[in-house]
Amino acid sequence: MALAREKIMEFLSEAFPDAQIDLKDLVGDSDHFAVTITSKAFSGKTRIEQHKMVYEALQGHMGTTLHALSLTTKVPTE
Repeated sequence: MALAREKIMEFLSEAFPDAQIDLKDLVGDSDHFAVTITSKAFSGKTRIEQHKMVYEALQGHMGTTLHALSLTTKVPTE
């Protein structure tokens, strides 16, 4: 069973309330997504640490109900 786009957005919005989140269903199957997240929460973190934060926000769904996620994380520039 695939994870609905709305549920992914809910997880990410809760974990990164200040974030700009751009989530795209790549092939229309609710199983392959690309997301770009821009958040102050990533400031001072390595890319690996940032990605781990996102995976934690997905509460264990990555690799189970969410098959593929192309992930880009950014810190806002001001």
